[in-house]
Amino acid sequence: MSAPKDPADLTSTPADAQADDNRADSSPIDLSAIRAAVAPGKPRVLVLANQKGGVGKTTTAINLGTALAAVGERVLVVDLDPQGNASTGLGVDRNARPMSAYEVLIGEAGIADAMIETSVPGLSLVASSMDLLGAELELADFDHRSHRLSDALDAFTSSEAGRAFSYVLVDCPPSLNLLTINAMVAADAILVPLQCEFFALEGLSQLLHTVERVKTSLNPDLEIQGIVLTMFDKRNNLSDQVAADVREYMGDKVYRTVIPRNVRISEAPSFGKPALVYDYKCAGSKAYMKLASELIQREQEIKHAAA
Repeated sequence: MSAPKDPADLTSTPADAQADDNRADSSPIDLSAIRAAVAPGKPRVLVLANQKGGVGKTTTAINLGTALAAVGERVLVVDLDPQGNASTGLGVDRNARPMSAYEVLIGEAGIADAMIETSVPGLSLVASSMDLLGAELELADFDHRSHRLSDALDAFTSSEAGRAFSYVLVDCPPSLNLLTINAMVAADAILVPLQCEFFALEGLSQLLHTVERVKTSLNPDLEIQGIVLTMFDKRNNLSDQVAADVREYMGDKVYRTVIPRNVRISEAPSFGKPALVYDYKCAGSKAYMKLASELIQREQEIKHAAA
């Protein structure tokens, strides 16, 4: 993959930037090829992070997790956002969460204790709770407070139950607080959902600087796994321009697949369902299936490069 340029340059606009050609791709998805790429082993921990709210983090966590499960992967979603939208969007009522990520962080429960099955086969969840709002203050008195999630996930992924999973997707709050830092320390890599609007570029620049600081002091193996362009509106020239700018400066880190602005994706959470369950034929669902395929292929490339 080509290396990204200095994130400080992200706000400039190249005059001859090319728009993304993949958004109109309607080719069928080769599920057999995706399934063939699935390999057992220690699960990869991918954190969905962006301190800017409303960029599609939670929507991507829910639907990417569902798409990966649909092609045979075992996926665990960890909802670290006190708002709990990923938990609600997967149809898990607040009253059906006896343990949550809060208990995991403060050491009262392990991942396996807090994990619950969702209505999507192959997709499990460690739910959020409102207690996470005060977790940052409580964790201040803990030793290694930045490593609480990392320690819990290490214990889980080293177990027989944990090794049955292919991916752990961590949905972060829209801020760079101690919860997000815990996620980054636990992560193998970060997946960045990025809305196709101008101010998103500034947020990306700040996030990249934060990643570098975490990499320097807490998690030297942390990397940006990829950037997913979300809420793409082909009727809006700004979407084309932002997509072109991000591709110009981040190179191959940007996924070819873009997630379109789609009303069915917006409706699905109110029914407690992923978009792929609510309407698997809509443009948004098809885009997330393509994203899952591309992510698996990218993960295979990373494994082969490291071998």
